[in-house]
Formats: sequence, C-alpha cells, structure tokens
Amino acid sequence: MKIALASDHRGFDFKDVVARHLSDMGHEPVDFGTENCSDSVDYPDYGLKAAKAVSSGECEHAILICGTGLGMSLIANKVNGVRATVCHNPYTVEMGRRHNDANVLCLGVDVINHDLLEEMLKLFIETAFDGGRHARRVEKIMDAESN
Repeated sequence: MKIALASDHRGFDFKDVVARHLSDMGHEPVDFGTENCSDSVDYPDYGLKAAKAVSSGECEHAILICGTGLGMSLIANKVNGVRATVCHNPYTVEMGRRHNDANVLCLGVDVINHDLLEEMLKLFIETAFDGGRHARRVEKIMDAESN
C-alpha cells in the first residue's frame, strides 16, 4: 500500500521513524516533505500535498506529523475526500478507523508515547471500517464538503 507522509520541521525526525516502520510492514511510504528539521516551515504546505495524494487516489492513506497533530488535521480536512483524525494512543487510532473511516492519521510528535507508534501504525493500516450506522454518519460528513 502507498502511504503519503508529511511533516513540518518538528516532525521531521519522527517521519523517518514512521517511514521505516511502514517499510518494515511491507508498505511504500511516499514522502511529501519537509526535507530537514533545521529550517522552520509551515505545516500546511506539506500536509496539503499529502492530503491531496489521498484525495486523488495516488496514495491510499496518509500520516501527517507536527508538534501536536492538530495543525496537520486542520489542513488535511480542507481537502475533499479526506477524513483526518488526530490520534494520541492506540484506542483513538482504532476508533478513527472503525467509526470514522479515517484515511489520514495525524500525529503529534510532542504528545504521543513513542513506544506505542508501531502499534498505532499497524492499527491504522489494518483496522477495517465498521460500516453500519457509522456509514450513515461518515456519509453526512462527506456531504458537508459540497455545502
């Protein structure tokens, strides 16, 4: 599976760790930047590129990283077809997939337990959407894009 990755300068080193985990799991990380941690950058520039890759179908999912994950989620959710969730632990990752059919995972390098990263990535990739009553709710979210 192709998975878009993007970070700002705060998440740059963590993005490399995420990429290694994804590769080890047999997935293809596609890096949309930033290119280093020494230059301060604006997270919307990179999060938008990765979110558009999900919207276009170039990548099935995206993982976006900044200090809290909040800024990346704000920009990603501006893109049609993207359902980005900020997750801080395995439970929120699982519920984001099961109940919201999240296709973009936003992580905050300053707020998550790094020891849980591999479990969180695995849950994000392997957890299926429950559908049922949740499908109706996700459809309402997607319908809001046209208003």
